[in-house]
Amino acid sequence: MRFQLIRMEKNYAYTIANWHYEDIYAFYDLSQDVEDQQEFLDSNNWEGHYYAVLNHAQELIGYFSFEFQGEAIIVGLGLKPSYTGQGLGTAFVTAGLGFAMQHFHPKKFCLEVATFNQRAIRVYEKVGFKVDHLFMNRTNGGDYEFAYMVYEISEKEWTIGVYNYAR
Repeated sequence: MRFQLIRMEKNYAYTIANWHYEDIYAFYDLSQDVEDQQEFLDSNNWEGHYYAVLNHAQELIGYFSFEFQGEAIIVGLGLKPSYTGQGLGTAFVTAGLGFAMQHFHPKKFCLEVATFNQRAIRVYEKVGFKVDHLFMNRTNGGDYEFAYMVYEISEKEWTIGVYNYAR
């Protein structure tokens, strides 16, 4: 499946804000954290940071956020609930990292993921992220363990300035 990242738009943001995940993954519903939802829906935060992801049929299937921290990019992402668990994760994450590599030229990518989400952790590890450390995070009305994961971009990837989409 091909993915196209485009600037976030109001209709996409509000559609994403209404996505609902099943079972333990409901943790990722934006409605679970009012502050996160408000930040996501504030169009002043979108420019250069939030991107909608469309598939080959121009259907909204996900989003990425890129927060700059020195030479690193902190990655946030979400895949439309009906597309989760279908083996698209690796290609989806790789497409987002490739976009960021080509447009922003970071030295590394970082992300945070709840440790109960082993499905996502396996995808991130397959792409090349490694767990740097674990930490507790107060969010969504409770304390949850998170993994802080890092992907160091290789010298070859940095030198040629493109991410290998074919991973």
